[in-house]
Amino acid sequence: MSSQVSAVPSSVQSLPTSSVNRPSATFHPSIWGDQFLSFPHELQKLIDEVRGMLMNPSDGPSQKLNMIDLVQRLGVAYHFEPEIEGALNEIAANFNYEFEYDLYTAALQFRLLRQQGIKVSSDTFEKFKDCRGNFKECLLKDVRGMLTLYEAAHLGIRGEDILDEAIAFTTAGLQAVLNQLNIQLAEQVRHALNRPIRKCPPRLEIKHYISSYSDESHNKTLLKFAKMDFNLLQGLHQEELSGITKWWKNEASSTKFPYARDRIVECYFWVLGIYFEPKYALARKIMTKIVSMLSIVDDTYDAYGTNEELQLLTESIQRWDTEAADMLPESMRKVYLMIFRLYNDIGEEMEKQGMSFAIHYAKEAMKKVVQCFHVESKWRDEGYIPTFEEYMQIALFSCSYPMLSMISFLGIVESSTKEAIEWVQNFPKIVEASSIICRLMDDIVSHTFEQERRHVASSIECYLKQYGGASKEEAIEYFRKEIVNAWKDINEQCLKPTPVPRSSERRSSVQEIPVQPCLRKKTVPFHMKIGQVCMGWAGRFFKPYVLTQPVTEIY
Repeated sequence: MSSQVSAVPSSVQSLPTSSVNRPSATFHPSIWGDQFLSFPHELQKLIDEVRGMLMNPSDGPSQKLNMIDLVQRLGVAYHFEPEIEGALNEIAANFNYEFEYDLYTAALQFRLLRQQGIKVSSDTFEKFKDCRGNFKECLLKDVRGMLTLYEAAHLGIRGEDILDEAIAFTTAGLQAVLNQLNIQLAEQVRHALNRPIRKCPPRLEIKHYISSYSDESHNKTLLKFAKMDFNLLQGLHQEELSGITKWWKNEASSTKFPYARDRIVECYFWVLGIYFEPKYALARKIMTKIVSMLSIVDDTYDAYGTNEELQLLTESIQRWDTEAADMLPESMRKVYLMIFRLYNDIGEEMEKQGMSFAIHYAKEAMKKVVQCFHVESKWRDEGYIPTFEEYMQIALFSCSYPMLSMISFLGIVESSTKEAIEWVQNFPKIVEASSIICRLMDDIVSHTFEQERRHVASSIECYLKQYGGASKEEAIEYFRKEIVNAWKDINEQCLKPTPVPRSSERRSSVQEIPVQPCLRKKTVPFHMKIGQVCMGWAGRFFKPYVLTQPVTEIY
């Protein structure tokens, strides 16, 4: 017969509960209740409610336009892509230039259709001009309409003079009345004049608009949904960034590359400018790692390696095999092996996704960028200032946008075909335009800082040398005109019909995260994602609160 032995003294075991003198405190009940237990159900309920609003059969075109605009600007349109596309196609099919819409509705219709890739004519704004061919002065009283026309005009393409006139007219008009507006409207106008919707990083614009919409008379259901969705996505982005940061600390610690920039959070923010939606988690992971790796390679060529070391590194990357590392000094070997390991990891992922063909193009793009880095490092060491045209032939690739435009599709498994990858690789017009924006904007902003140290000549030095009588201000003015034209080229390339298929039947064999069923039916419009790569230059307007501060007062 065995006996059980208690580790607790028998005197304590036998103590009556009622006689124990315990400390006590009065705590209020949980303020959260069971809401997080039912969180997915509540979110789906809100999605269904908003879908019902979008599909309301009793709404006319103007009501539908307003609803679509709200859903897009609040950042939840990705839940309703098929519904929005269907509604806008229907509106476009019944587009009537003679219909007497007010300025606000006409401009909103134009912007939303253009954003969808539907080419409607800018002649729709001719009816808002007077007999002298100028925009009517009475429009200045319609601030809401003027602001909407200002935003719409930034979707213009080359040759649409009326939209250039609209930007000049609305900019001057809005600035003139700015001090006469109420606080909320003045802030909206000031924000738009600083950065129109077309040129603002999406998550930054969404957070700002949620705040602005909260201050107005608003749809409570839609606002609650937008805030909940923003916070959920922010949590997802934080989790992704946590994993990427761990990789970064292990792969690119300050002890390995003490001369290089540590900008992993900024790199991730840049990538959010291309795609923030949940289903692009794999794409963000790949893209952020490539961008951060590329920053180390750039700093190695720009601010560390000697000409002899960089020659060896360039040759090794062109060979692209493990034995190539043996010919490198230790400092360059670390860089080479970091590139090699990352591409091997991406190659394995592409193999899983049935996209093994893509890694070849990624390697070739990397070789091209490194060759351009090396040319610029030799120009720097030789003190050579090329002509502006010669500089741009190299700089449009050394800015890395052609490479990153292609890399941005490696994680978009559902629609990345070999045909599409080859199209991107061949430097199409939309990629060229994005590269022009990146290169010239970067040189305008960083020119003074970079020339304080030994650095390759920027586009400004090259322009001034080629046009000896020109001033720095004249060079910058010329660059700004080129940037405006590049935006117009991007806008044009986003219009249907597009040069590559909008989608394919390819589907991911691995779901990174759960998505709504309707999202699985929607594939990526390549031309639009390429256009969004040009938002990378806006990464210099990094706002950490987009990643760290949730929107509040959901309930």
